[in-house]
Amino acid sequence: MSAQTKKADSKLGRQAVVIGPSPAERMSAGKALRKKVPRSSHCEWVVAADRPDPIATLRELDRWRLPELLPIRYGRMRQSPFSFFRGSAAAMAWDLSKTPVTGIEVQACGDCHAANFGGFASPERRLVFDVTDFDETLPAPWEWDIKRLAASIVLASRELGLGGRQCGGAVLTMAQSYREHMRRYAHMRALEVWYSHIGAEVFIKEAKSPAARKRWEQAEAKAQEQTAEHMFPRITKVVKGRTRIVDHPPLVYHPHDSDLVRKHVIQIFQHYRESLPAERQVILDRYHMLDVARKVVGVGSVGTRCTVVLMMADKHDPLLLQCKEALPSVLEPYAGKSLYSNHGERVVTGQRMLQSVSDVFLGWTRDDEGHSYYFRQLRDMRMKIDLEMPKGDWLEYVAICGWTLARAHARTGDAALIAGYLGKNDVFDCALAKFAAAYADQTERDYDQLLKAIRAGQIEAQDSVAA
Repeated sequence: MSAQTKKADSKLGRQAVVIGPSPAERMSAGKALRKKVPRSSHCEWVVAADRPDPIATLRELDRWRLPELLPIRYGRMRQSPFSFFRGSAAAMAWDLSKTPVTGIEVQACGDCHAANFGGFASPERRLVFDVTDFDETLPAPWEWDIKRLAASIVLASRELGLGGRQCGGAVLTMAQSYREHMRRYAHMRALEVWYSHIGAEVFIKEAKSPAARKRWEQAEAKAQEQTAEHMFPRITKVVKGRTRIVDHPPLVYHPHDSDLVRKHVIQIFQHYRESLPAERQVILDRYHMLDVARKVVGVGSVGTRCTVVLMMADKHDPLLLQCKEALPSVLEPYAGKSLYSNHGERVVTGQRMLQSVSDVFLGWTRDDEGHSYYFRQLRDMRMKIDLEMPKGDWLEYVAICGWTLARAHARTGDAALIAGYLGKNDVFDCALAKFAAAYADQTERDYDQLLKAIRAGQIEAQDSVAA
């Protein structure tokens, strides 16, 4: 290197380039972690003597939520152990913090369960399949996501009427898919992993029967109709010359202080707009806000401040946005505080990291009272998966969920380290299946506690439509 080049490098602040270890070397390092944390140890689930009361944990978090919506939240949670599981991520977060981990972190979903996957539109208007909920996302051990997903699969399998061996088989199917796909990602170039995606048509391609193929074709066709232009005539009406969102209480409604809610959304909208890239601000500026209504969503999210925002560029060009409050992640007490003071930014950044593609209008904001929010399009080509399906379809579905989670973790963690630890055999898979069954039993016990609290009048639960 010439003196002139050295001088230029020094001026630019360049440092010697350090090339990291190869995939093979990182896989060996992952394999070595088995000595510290045997793969079989992941089967462990022991109720700790100081385990917090799960119902008390849920009630503690209620202070963040709108009190008038809490009866709907608990009404949904009492529908089944799986529904309870969906709403009790905070209780499981404490439990997971006591389980063995290898020390390998990823950007965790934080609330990874079988109903948090689905199809949606890419910016190129293709239907893709991915993780769909990121309210609890945070850097955390990869094991926490896959253990929560595994427990959810057992609970959902029990609702399908499957026996113990079949429930375990579903977890093994998911775990094998996760393990094998993680190994494939370990050998890919970093950009190959980042660009990889799963098209929703995979369900049709992998269908094991004509009936299954027809089922997935219908689900995909229905998703194609979940766009603003298709939904607009169904969810709006003209009242005194003004286009308004139609009320469907208790799930969609204009509250008694709807003018204040609308002013609140207008106030935070500018900060949301500024969180978008400049070219997307140009598109957003073509639309004008016409109406705002409250919306009740999910199970775990019920009670958060969530609104539907109707915008129009002209009378034939609608845009439907969802504004949703972002609370602190339930993982935060155990994985550490987020780098982002705005939890809307935490959710949006985590979603962009984990999803292969994300909504072009995904952005964040905050109000004067310190509440964090994020915006996204409402149900843009949303392909919602009905978990009540035949066993063959169910095994196909959980396998693709395992693949999807592996792809998400490989984008933000070290796929080679994880793959080296997991290995080629099913030792980890079998341990995971044992943990999932034991934790599903624990969830059913916790669910019984919720029912007792409702019967005793300690918790109000409102009968409501399914989430």
